[in-house]
Amino acid sequence: MEILESDNSKEKIKILERLDTVDNPEILEKIISKLNDDDIQVRGEAFSALVLNKNKISNFLIDSLKSTSKNIRGYAVLVLANRKEMSAIHEIIKLANDESSMVRSCVIGALGHLRAQEAQEIFLKSLSDSNLEVRKSALQSIINLNVSLSDEKIREINTENDLEIEKLLLKIKKK
Repeated sequence: MEILESDNSKEKIKILERLDTVDNPEILEKIISKLNDDDIQVRGEAFSALVLNKNKISNFLIDSLKSTSKNIRGYAVLVLANRKEMSAIHEIIKLANDESSMVRSCVIGALGHLRAQEAQEIFLKSLSDSNLEVRKSALQSIINLNVSLSDEKIREINTENDLEIEKLLLKIKKK
């Protein structure tokens, strides 16, 4: 597996394309580490290999939520959501206040994708996050879970002057 340590992105991608059936812990750790590769295509291929893996790898992914790398934390959250790992919801929730807005946005999106009813308060709190993408993720998750917002809250959010926010708010109003 030294090839995954190579500087050649094409080589890494070629190897990762064949690693979607791996259950060897050492190799899984290497794949997870590629979620923080400098090359976004390598990160994407590692993401795919992990999502498509049919083995029981959720413990490895949950452990990676404690990584010092924001990319590994964020992408691991999304892998868990794409794998429909409902048992990971509690661990994903722990990252709702992550220092990285990218991770927070991934967390909110993942919880919405998993239809995590227990995260409704997090979605509502995230509507006032300092980061616009986190707020958008929160709105989409609120839509996914059919959570209602007061007209006052909608007016408060609608001061963004952001077309995507306005579209999301229209969906909420139509409910």
